[in-house]
Amino acid sequence: MIFAANILFWACVIAVFHSYVLFPAILRLAGAFRRLPGDYPGNAGTEPMVSILLSAYNEEDVIEEKIRSVFNTHYPATRFEILIGSDHSTDRTPEIIEHLTKEFPAIRFFNFTLRQGKPNVINKLVTETRGEILILTDANVIFDKNTLTRITAPFGDSIIGLVDTQMINLGMRREGISFQEKAYISREVQIKYLESRLWGVMMGPFGGCFAIRRELFEPVPANFLVDDFFLNMKVLESGYKAVNNPAARVYEDVSNDLSIEFKRKIRIATGNFQNLKRFKKLLSPAKPALAFCFFSHKVIRWMGPVFLLLALLALSFLAFSSVFYQVLLFAYIVVLLVPALDYLLKKLNLHFKIFRFITHFLGMNLALSIGMVRYLKGVKTNVWQPTKRHQ
Repeated sequence: MIFAANILFWACVIAVFHSYVLFPAILRLAGAFRRLPGDYPGNAGTEPMVSILLSAYNEEDVIEEKIRSVFNTHYPATRFEILIGSDHSTDRTPEIIEHLTKEFPAIRFFNFTLRQGKPNVINKLVTETRGEILILTDANVIFDKNTLTRITAPFGDSIIGLVDTQMINLGMRREGISFQEKAYISREVQIKYLESRLWGVMMGPFGGCFAIRRELFEPVPANFLVDDFFLNMKVLESGYKAVNNPAARVYEDVSNDLSIEFKRKIRIATGNFQNLKRFKKLLSPAKPALAFCFFSHKVIRWMGPVFLLLALLALSFLAFSSVFYQVLLFAYIVVLLVPALDYLLKKLNLHFKIFRFITHFLGMNLALSIGMVRYLKGVKTNVWQPTKRHQ
């Protein structure tokens, strides 16, 4: 029994270590010894026709700024259209959009009277598009002058099917989780960039703004909660590449409220397990680079709560066998108590980054565990409450 508990404990430790530490290190090492492709060339006067798709639910605080940022880009005004679907908004969102359609004729507005969720709104908007490139974006993600030029540039290579942007985070505040969330996002960007440049198998865009070839778009299943990862994996499944282009910059307020971010991560976690079931065949060694990145970057991480729980159970058993494992168990329990300590210190206006990082990591895994349970219970709808803006 001791031998089996040892194997179980160290297997769990190695799995978590591999996903969070070893896998990114392998990517960096591979990038150092392999000449990566250069920057994507521009469109050179052959800009593709672009359809920008936006599902909006109660976005009165940000919708006008978003729309104006699109029309302030350097992309030729005759080469893009913007289709906006209001998902039965109950605030001034439809009124603001209707007003802007008079100023910008390229806006095509669809005011849905039945709440149906972002993926279903996007599915309907796609059927109305005229562009060869679709850009799916959120209301709170602001474009810069070159966003459209840069996000479309990689499509000059016919094998590229999906392009992600670089999200620049704004609204940093030390009293919340914004620094930890930004650090996590920045690390994810680096990993996805290397997956892109090494093998063209980026593991999912940041859903706030990404582009896909119109011919590769497939309607997202009605109950799926994470549409961006679904579309990304469909592109890879079809034999095309999914890449990140850091030169395509967009701006978004980073999440700062732990409770709001926790709810968002539960929804994403639930959707992750839907996608895992749908695309599990991509773990086949038939496409080794894709399988390696999918397993290392996503699957192991999604199963993180299981590994952490099994490690704790094994460690509790092993603690009876040696002082070494007793010390490890004590340290493990102390780490698990850090979120409570961090909460108390926050009430005293004391902020320790290391505690906040541990709280962020454990919170993310708790959200994954809740998402796993919700997935197993079954998901009937993909309607959710959008993250609060300007936290």
